[in-house]
Amino acid sequence: MAHSHEVVEKNVGLLAVLVAIVISFGGLVEIVPLFFMAEINEPAPGVTPYSALELEGRDIFIREGCYGCHSQMIRPFRSETERYGHYSLAGESVYDHPFQFGSKRTGPDLARVGGRYSDEWHRIHLMNPRDVVPESNMPRYSWLAEATINSKKTPDKMRAMQTLGVPYSDEEIAAAAGLVDGKTEMQALIAYLQGLGTAIRGAR
Repeated sequence: MAHSHEVVEKNVGLLAVLVAIVISFGGLVEIVPLFFMAEINEPAPGVTPYSALELEGRDIFIREGCYGCHSQMIRPFRSETERYGHYSLAGESVYDHPFQFGSKRTGPDLARVGGRYSDEWHRIHLMNPRDVVPESNMPRYSWLAEATINSKKTPDKMRAMQTLGVPYSDEEIAAAAGLVDGKTEMQALIAYLQGLGTAIRGAR
């Protein structure tokens, strides 16, 4: 037995292969069961697909790199739940492609930000964050108030989400362009932020 162990330790190639096998097996044991767990693959109570305006807002959130400073995942620790609210559930993110969990918190976690502030507060905050949070180092996003959404692309985005399993109906997709036509990017981003965490909070 000792000799066999010595052979493995001295043979780098064999050691690498065995390590890869062990890691692969461990990964399979941890990951594969997740595909069959309802709480992972099915939406949590109250969670519905983003509206057309919220979906556009989410794209703006991603485009502007907001995830670089704001996470959307509350860990199940007292220090986090007391500050941000109930810890995040997997079922909240079934319609997120890609999800916005993150780990960077230059700014606060946004998983439960929906409804905490008024639309006007968000507007002022995006125009100049220091008007409402003097110590903030967040940059201004004032141009979002002038930029309008390209409504022609919204149905295509929803169709793409539909192929990924988001249950948008053909009727919802057909009506999407009209719902976002003339809306500014700031309105879309605020709509997205105002929806974060509200469904699960209301269901609990």
